[in-house]
Amino acid sequence: MLSLFVIPGHDRRLIPEGRLSGPMPWVIAIMIFLMVLATAIGLAFTEAGQNVSDQLSSRATVQIIEANPDLKTQQTSDAAARLRGMELVEEVRVLPTQEIEDLIAPWLGQSADGGQDTGGLLEDIPLPALIDLKLAQPIGEKELEALRTGIRPLAASARIEPSSALIAPVIALVRSLQWIAFGLVILLAIATAAAVIISARAALNTHKETIGVIHLLGGTDRQISRLFQRRIALDALLGGVLGLICGAAIILLLGMQLSALGSGLVQSLDLSWYSWLIIGAIPILGMILAMVTARMTVMGALKKIL
Repeated sequence: MLSLFVIPGHDRRLIPEGRLSGPMPWVIAIMIFLMVLATAIGLAFTEAGQNVSDQLSSRATVQIIEANPDLKTQQTSDAAARLRGMELVEEVRVLPTQEIEDLIAPWLGQSADGGQDTGGLLEDIPLPALIDLKLAQPIGEKELEALRTGIRPLAASARIEPSSALIAPVIALVRSLQWIAFGLVILLAIATAAAVIISARAALNTHKETIGVIHLLGGTDRQISRLFQRRIALDALLGGVLGLICGAAIILLLGMQLSALGSGLVQSLDLSWYSWLIIGAIPILGMILAMVTARMTVMGALKKIL
């Protein structure tokens, strides 16, 4: 590919070149800019979904459902003690009643003065006791059955749910957005190739007489195509770098704003170093796409001319 740019100066003057002249570099800059944003979104969603899944894959919640408060307290204490004695369990945390009430308070409406009016409702609702578990390995059916077997004699009404199941709809949405973003990247790549085809055909028509003279002087299709490849490759590289700079600036700005929100899932929408490497390679990949497309277009057109 480096030999593409090693062309004698007198040969390059056969087809005049400009830097960021004409619409082609700017069209590619816009395409690369959008491609950078779409790729960053897809990679961010990929990493966020993976991080959340990894964090929740070894966590579970135990619900002790019992209307009698004294019996519920006793069952919760016994179940927590049994769970702490199991090798499978690394950490056991019994959620305080106030914390459970705070979790459901936003769903119970507000009083006339704008404050939470949950006191009366919470007294009438038999809230379950909750035990948060962290396991030594990812949770599967085998692990769930071992936990159920361990606490069933102490609390027959206990329910054990993996934490990943609670957020499964959110993970599914994140995965869908991820594939939509990557699909958009593919569409933008196709649009870029189409723009290169149009530009190459326009350049061929503009320099049709020059091409005829080169053929008469013994020039080959390969030599002619290299001239057009070089011109389009430079346009693509300059436009791609410009699009990358603008896209990276937008990504960094949005990243600072998202990190200020403080939400766990939003904060996980961060790009790792290898994601930035992928984003940084987009202009190079765009240039290669433009070169291949230009070569195929020019070679096909020259065969028809002859």
